[in-house]
Amino acid sequence: MTFENLKLQVIATLSETNTERDAKLKNLCQLLSDNVDYYNWVGFYFANHETKTLHLGPYVGAETDHTVIPFGKGICGQVAESNANFVVPDVSAQDNYIACSFTVKSEIVVPLFVDGKNIGQIDIDSHVIDPFTEADERFLEFVNQEVAKLFSK
Repeated sequence: MTFENLKLQVIATLSETNTERDAKLKNLCQLLSDNVDYYNWVGFYFANHETKTLHLGPYVGAETDHTVIPFGKGICGQVAESNANFVVPDVSAQDNYIACSFTVKSEIVVPLFVDGKNIGQIDIDSHVIDPFTEADERFLEFVNQEVAKLFSK
């Protein structure tokens, strides 16, 4: 399925009535995991700016011990500070990488902004080296723009 086709399903998933926000996010993770073959772990981390930590939100994929990540640590922690997308073609070449599983070969993290503030991020791990392109970045930015609507006042 193309990213363009997936966009309509993203909107539909996030627009479901009578569904709690976390359930919508979990359904979104499942949608992405099911439809992009190299998205092997899909999840959200949410920022606590007072403690400068990220906290694991809804996700699909292998269980992770990384439920709390300090700002600056690992790829997710770096994105919490930089407010910029981070694509890692090969995690074994990354110094500040927190290993989740030996099966993870690459990662992409895109920050989630609500009213101009970085409140978290979508994090995707792949079992393939270097699968992520600019098209993934643009698509995930779109996903996060739609997710942000669930948090806007």
